[in-house]
Amino acid sequence: MPRPTCDRVAGADHHVQGTLGGYLAAVTDQWLAVAPDANPGMLEILRDRDRRPYRDMVPWAGEFAGKYLTAAVQVLRLTDDPKLRGIIEAFVDELASLQDESGYLGPWPQGHHLTGMAPNNEGGIATWDAWGHYHVMLGLLLWHEDTGCTQALGCARAIGDLLVETFLGDVPQRLVDTGSTEMNLAPVHSLCILHTRTGDSRYLDLAVQIVAEFAATNADGAALAGDYLNTGVGGVEFFETPKPRWESLHPIMGLVELYYITGDARYRDAFESHWWSIVKLDRHNNGGFSSGEQAQGNPYHPGAIETCCTIAWVAMGVEMLRLTGNSIVADELELSTINSVVGLHSVSGRWATYNTPMNGVRRASAHDIVFQSREGTPELNCCSVNAARGLGMVSDWALMRDDDGLLLNWYGPCVLRADVGDCCVVTLEQRTDYPRSGGVTIHVTASAPVEFDLRLRIPHWSERTSVVVNGDPVKGVSGGGYCSLSRVWRSGDVVELALDMSLHFWAGERECAGVTSVYRGPVLLTYDRRLNDMDPDDIPTLDASNMDGRVCAPEGRRQPAALMEFTAADGRALRLCDFGSAGEGGSPYRSWLAVDGVASVEFARDSPLRTTRVG
Repeated sequence: MPRPTCDRVAGADHHVQGTLGGYLAAVTDQWLAVAPDANPGMLEILRDRDRRPYRDMVPWAGEFAGKYLTAAVQVLRLTDDPKLRGIIEAFVDELASLQDESGYLGPWPQGHHLTGMAPNNEGGIATWDAWGHYHVMLGLLLWHEDTGCTQALGCARAIGDLLVETFLGDVPQRLVDTGSTEMNLAPVHSLCILHTRTGDSRYLDLAVQIVAEFAATNADGAALAGDYLNTGVGGVEFFETPKPRWESLHPIMGLVELYYITGDARYRDAFESHWWSIVKLDRHNNGGFSSGEQAQGNPYHPGAIETCCTIAWVAMGVEMLRLTGNSIVADELELSTINSVVGLHSVSGRWATYNTPMNGVRRASAHDIVFQSREGTPELNCCSVNAARGLGMVSDWALMRDDDGLLLNWYGPCVLRADVGDCCVVTLEQRTDYPRSGGVTIHVTASAPVEFDLRLRIPHWSERTSVVVNGDPVKGVSGGGYCSLSRVWRSGDVVELALDMSLHFWAGERECAGVTSVYRGPVLLTYDRRLNDMDPDDIPTLDASNMDGRVCAPEGRRQPAALMEFTAADGRALRLCDFGSAGEGGSPYRSWLAVDGVASVEFARDSPLRTTRVG
């Protein structure tokens, strides 16, 4: 059967510094370490599900524990923080203790488990119950993968057994009949992982049945679900499918797992088709996904770019990279991570946004979607529990392995350590301030000389790239692929990578006609009022052919990770910072700017950012 083309290096050590390291430390200290105690209802809603009066909850309340656990486990992979490890251990122990003997681990009362309805709120409420169990399963399976915790696997299996008993075969109510199908069909993904982990064919049988239910219709012929397999194989753009909301990305990820299990190429083709459709038509200039919580077929749409949507998009990108080994996918992951994922977090680590727009302001999710706040869960909402996962998923793609060696995708100050071969440990230490500059020096340490292929990601936007190994230039390096360095590696080897950090431009269309996005490497340069003398409606026009900006050294508190100063056409100084830092102080920002002399570029799979250079 097919396997992923490449995969994360399980057990690799990551010591991440720089901007990402700062956010990881802050989110660990200020959110992950305190969220369960500051919001005890995260688990209490599971403990008192049958107590009266029933709690007033949002339909997706059952997801909170699972999303939190998934984010915490993936951040731990990058930090190995002993305090966080202890918190997760205690959290999993308590979570498992709240599971009903039937396997149920949601917040809704007896008689309403996995039915799609509950009596909690006045007049009843449509529940995303299977969706909540999906997220709990995902977090538990990740924890089991990293620790071998039998309690976590047993808890996930009990959920899987309940889903099988309730929905497999000729049953009174199919899973698709429980409603909210973009959400409630998501267990197809976790069931596939559980089947691979355990070998139990019942989980696979239900997953295949759920895929068939993707195409279900009601008595009038209207679609009940997203028909993800047929529309993907048929090349239908994702925004034109019956269910183009962001939650659909989670059941779609089940397709790629089914490809590995069955070898049926239709699953692979459908998954790839949906991914490329979103890149082309719904991934914004900042790497975020969604406009008003769904695909619109328009990357210029000004609708809200929800945190949960971008996190799901990054997760889908990880699966696409595992499947294809295409470096362009890693470029997309970098774009989304250093712009949107960083941008949706407060640098304090204390809060994350609901909406991180291309132009606008950043508001805490507890501000924007405060309607989700409840007694016992004052800070919990769909985005607050999910945001940290975007940082943690760097562990999935920073350093990967295939049959020939290692793929280095993450550039930034860090030390990455992995086993190579049977008994050799290789350490890759990056000395760099990337992405402030394009120079990355990699110092190799090997416990013994070892032959393998070290492949360096060369971003598609880097037109002029140089790679030097121990003083010897490497020929034929080009953007949009990997530079393969196959040799016997020894301690003391040094690789010097120089990426092209000259400016490149995306000329806007539709709602963004007449304005342009400016990039330096992967960084979206952004106007922030707090860094400039002029107000947003008075931003001067830039001339693309005369933008010899200077890199400024950040100073003082709350300064951006990257800052440049340009001279506008009218002679005024305009400072642009990295998108991830923009709006940190609550000031308005804009990432679409007036720039003369930029021609529009059509989307292409080898250059998906639509950028061009001038001069």
